[in-house]
Amino acid sequence: MIVWAGIVGALIGWLFADLETYGLVIGGLIGLVVGVGLRHSVRTEVARATRALQDQIDSLTARGPSERGRSAAPAPPVTDVGLSSTARAAADEPTPSPWATPPPSPIGATLRRNPAFATPAGPAEPSVVGAIITPVMTAAKNWLFGGNTIVRVGLIILFVGLSFLARYAASAGLFPIELRLALVVAVGIALLAVGFRTRERRPGFGLALQGGGIATIYLALFAAAKLYALFPIMAAFVLMIVVCALGCTLALLQRSQALAVTAFAGGFAVPLLLAGGGGSIAVVFVYYTILNLAILVIAQRQAWRVLNLLGFFATFGVATLWGTTRYQPTDFVAAQGFLIASVLIYVATAVLYARATPGRLGNMVDTTLLFGPALAGFGLEVGLVHDRPFGSAFAAIGFAALYLGVAAWTMRYRRETFRVMNETMLAIGIGFVTLAVPLALGARWTSAAWALEGAGAFWVGLRQARWMPRLFGILLLLVAALIYLGGLSDTVSAIPLANPGFIGAMLIALAGLATAWWLREPLPHSRSRWANAYARYETTMAAPAFVFGFFFWFLAWFADITRMTPPRAAGLRIAPAFDPGLQPLLMLLAFVGSAWAAQYAGRRWRWPVATRPSYTSLMALVLTFIVTAGQGHHVLQMPDGLLWTAAILLHLRMLYRNDQDQTATELRAVLGVIHVGGVWFATAMLADGLWLAIETARLWNTAWAQVTLLFATVAVLVALTMWAGRTLHTAAAQDDAMGGRRWPLDRHAQAYGWYAAVPIAALVYLGALLTAVISSGNAAPLPYLPLLNPVDLTLGLSLAALELWRRTIVAAVPMPPGSAALRDTGMLAALAGLAFVMVNTVWLRFTHQMLGISWSGDALLDSVVVQTGLAILWTSLALALMVLASRRAQRSLWLVGAGLLPLTVIKLLLVDLNAAGGGARIITFIVVGVLMLVVGYLAPLPPKATPIDDRVVA
Repeated sequence: MIVWAGIVGALIGWLFADLETYGLVIGGLIGLVVGVGLRHSVRTEVARATRALQDQIDSLTARGPSERGRSAAPAPPVTDVGLSSTARAAADEPTPSPWATPPPSPIGATLRRNPAFATPAGPAEPSVVGAIITPVMTAAKNWLFGGNTIVRVGLIILFVGLSFLARYAASAGLFPIELRLALVVAVGIALLAVGFRTRERRPGFGLALQGGGIATIYLALFAAAKLYALFPIMAAFVLMIVVCALGCTLALLQRSQALAVTAFAGGFAVPLLLAGGGGSIAVVFVYYTILNLAILVIAQRQAWRVLNLLGFFATFGVATLWGTTRYQPTDFVAAQGFLIASVLIYVATAVLYARATPGRLGNMVDTTLLFGPALAGFGLEVGLVHDRPFGSAFAAIGFAALYLGVAAWTMRYRRETFRVMNETMLAIGIGFVTLAVPLALGARWTSAAWALEGAGAFWVGLRQARWMPRLFGILLLLVAALIYLGGLSDTVSAIPLANPGFIGAMLIALAGLATAWWLREPLPHSRSRWANAYARYETTMAAPAFVFGFFFWFLAWFADITRMTPPRAAGLRIAPAFDPGLQPLLMLLAFVGSAWAAQYAGRRWRWPVATRPSYTSLMALVLTFIVTAGQGHHVLQMPDGLLWTAAILLHLRMLYRNDQDQTATELRAVLGVIHVGGVWFATAMLADGLWLAIETARLWNTAWAQVTLLFATVAVLVALTMWAGRTLHTAAAQDDAMGGRRWPLDRHAQAYGWYAAVPIAALVYLGALLTAVISSGNAAPLPYLPLLNPVDLTLGLSLAALELWRRTIVAAVPMPPGSAALRDTGMLAALAGLAFVMVNTVWLRFTHQMLGISWSGDALLDSVVVQTGLAILWTSLALALMVLASRRAQRSLWLVGAGLLPLTVIKLLLVDLNAAGGGARIITFIVVGVLMLVVGYLAPLPPKATPIDDRVVA
């Protein structure tokens, strides 16, 4: 009801708004509101009318069968007002036996099915979004309102307040600084004492107070030493070490990670809260190093990951912030020592954490602590040494030595338990060795080294049946490829092949091809969950890996062909090693030759993916032809012709091998497309050869140039018809059964005779139509001869070729798919229309060449001679067609000829009568009239064909 009301409202609003869109929208909204109201009113009325029946149903449903059987009181009558036929039928039914199971009430079922009277359902199931958001909100609420939240928040506020109070008191000079700091220390000690005493009764409260006390003592000691210089820095550090040791002792004694985190969070926050006081950064670095050493001590006893991450992020976060804002070259020694110490501490912490966390497949690792020091530490190190010669490369070597050294030590003493960590350390170390190459060498040598390293890693993973090294090797290959492509530029070398551009791409190609060879069959792995997930993707990598390798194989030749040679003398510029005009053909020959070699290898070693490039040789030929034609080169020019011949012969050889390969049946359709495309490519090459002849003879401004492409397409269409058309007949099929057909007609006859010829036939038709209308028939240097000039001869050949091809296809047994249209009258009418245009343009060219009428539309239309000749020509054509049709008793052909006569009469009345002069008008009307009389005498209308009476035949 709502939908229909909305539709009706939209239509009414649309009509009242004069068919404007806003009326449609407003009317639809009003209709929806009205629909909702109507539905509510109807449901209310139905509920009111059936309330008595519903009450009875509810009372019967509430009582059991025995109670209904013992009830002596008769049921109240049911009023049928407002009831449907179904309800009345239910009310009139006899009362069932009390021993029988009461059947369900149809009215009750109907009302329960109706949403207006349905029983309220239970709570709806949560949606997907609710299922995700609800646990998150619950966890956040528990964290915010559960446990010792108030204590935590209070300690944070107290800590910040003490910091601000210390600053304010210092600036106002209210108390002696010694007294202020002593009070702060006293507050910290009090917090420690109270927290330690309540550790058993209220563990959470006590641990929080102890953490706050330790942080408060940190604050006081740091301020006394750094801000006010009340005692020497060394004494402050000694006291800080004592406090840090006290915090470590308390945390270990109570086995409380929360206490340790609270204590160290306050300790790391002290320099941030009191920043801006001046002094040497070395003090802060030594202070942070002490805290990190304390974390390392705790890591020997407890695997507290949160504490480790707190120290790591605080240390490297502060170092990064300081390095990007306040670093000075004079701070190099202090920053270098602090960075080395921090990296060593947290690498050792990662090892200790792995030692304390056994797992199902070996000890677990903290990936943040394994990768974090490498990434953050190396980034900071590069920032320190980037201005030094090979500084970044030596930094990468240093990190590689660290991680490889740790991996070697753990593999020697804990090979099985530290298996995951060993592999991760080894991968990080190899990654830094790999990274050192581009930092010390050029991009092309770097990519080559990384590609070989990736292939080696994949081979190791293959031999050890491990998926992680194989994945690492593939990723390294991709990175090497990106680096090579990113640094791709002109190669300058006087030596062919022995240059970075060629060797770099070739090494990447060999690594990729080797990986593709290893991937040709499923590889073994550990059968773990991760290995199984990776194996599903690895089985699909064989073809992409080969394409990757083949692409860089060709890219190596491309780099060498396009390389530049250094200047031979001072003051000269670099020059290309090969003529730019020959470079596309050399690339074509390199590609086709590589595809041929790959096809040979694929067939010899049963490697199907290696034969795939041979299917793209035609595309390479076409692209190269387009490029060379754009540069003004022709196929038959030398030495272009020799390179084209070699490339085409290789293409045909690969095409023959692919056709003979019985394992490539799934690519049979692709081979058919290649054969068809080859015909079109041959057409373009033939036209290019004719254009070269036109260019050599300097005939671009003559009709010879205008008919070049048309003649090429006509020649190809005739060749296809004569060559492939024969094999489409029954006799040819019998010859094939006896081995009469050879390649490629033995399997692609239909492709050549039909699929390849259809576009060429269409091109012949359109080309003939355009040539007939556009070309003026200039036959220079030969004189113009009617019907014997290049335009008229080519047009006649075009029409004959089209009809020959049409008849050949129509006579094929069986006919090719979709060729039935060639039998239709429409096809004959199209050919007849083309012939009519050709005949008319023969007269137009004659008047232009022989009578000197300008070759323009206005001049030809305004010419009396042209119009008179056209009228006589149309009448003559009608006469010829009608006489021929009368003699052959072809009524349809006679009607076609007769259709020209009304056109001629209309032309006489609209054109010749107004434009022609006296003499021309007389000649036009007399000749046309006489010809029409002749038509009426010589060409009477043939009778209709009468069907043969079956009874007479019988």
